[in-house]
Amino acid sequence: MTKISLENITHHYGDKKVLDKFSCSFEEAKISCLIGPSGCGKTTILRLIAGLELPTKGIIKIDKMIATENEELLLPPHKRNTGFVFQELALWPHFTVYRNIAFGLQDREGEKSSHRVNQMLDLFGMSDKAKSYPHQLSGGQKQMVAIARSLVHRPEIFLMDEPMANIDVKVKENILEHIKYLHKKYRFTMLYVTHDHREALQMGDKILVMNKGAIEASGTKEELKNTDNPFVRSFFIL
Repeated sequence: MTKISLENITHHYGDKKVLDKFSCSFEEAKISCLIGPSGCGKTTILRLIAGLELPTKGIIKIDKMIATENEELLLPPHKRNTGFVFQELALWPHFTVYRNIAFGLQDREGEKSSHRVNQMLDLFGMSDKAKSYPHQLSGGQKQMVAIARSLVHRPEIFLMDEPMANIDVKVKENILEHIKYLHKKYRFTMLYVTHDHREALQMGDKILVMNKGAIEASGTKEELKNTDNPFVRSFFIL
């Protein structure tokens, strides 16, 4: 079942056209990995789905309901039930780990919120860091806090924008396994943007290879192994 669909999306940054009549759909409860060079439109797609930007033209549907049409916002970001992990992480430096995670549950009941935050701390093995501050954490630990904060309210859609760019390989493997476990547990629809073909191979139920605002190829890793597309073969090493 389709969870998200983008139909004939065109998007500009000033005079620069990033997407041109772009159409794509993402299946419910699946992990879709978007991979491609910088500037090909990967991050823009996430921001459009989250409602943080509006397309110049085109329609975005979530659960078959029109969320955005052309430059009109029909479903605001806070009603799209999304979790978003940005490259910058944006943790609150003056908040403890516990409060950073709880920030995603500001409108929830106290006891229920506490249970969910503690559950996330436990799942990520960070219960002993609950009272620590971001500057006291390693890069990998900060990343886990950012992920936990975005997942604590159990979103239906989870968006990740190159979250492992500056993380050690061994730590990265551990975090990715945590994410896969949580996806299996909560079955959210996930879009994962990366430059790293190894991450895409490890995470993706479906992989979309992008170039200059268009999809060069898409499919499972097994399907992509048989592609004749030279861009895919050169950039996305299989």
